[in-house]
Amino acid sequence: MLSLVALQAAAGAAGLGKLGAAIGAGLAIIGASWGIGKIGSSAMEAIARQPESSGDIRTSMIIIAALIEGAALFAIVVCLLAVF
Repeated sequence: MLSLVALQAAAGAAGLGKLGAAIGAGLAIIGASWGIGKIGSSAMEAIARQPESSGDIRTSMIIIAALIEGAALFAIVVCLLAVF
């Protein structure tokens, strides 16, 4: 009897799993966009304060943005794997 209840709960939770994966992918995108925006604004502020070090700041900004993009892409792939 208990296994029947568990099977029914698992069958009903398939839709909730897809919903959770979709919400997770959306949150990953929102977090990545917020992080890259924060990096960009901080880098522009740093360049405005010290224009002579703009090359180093820009290089660091691009590297960090690429790392955030990679983490966001990994999160989206994990969410897509949860859907399929």
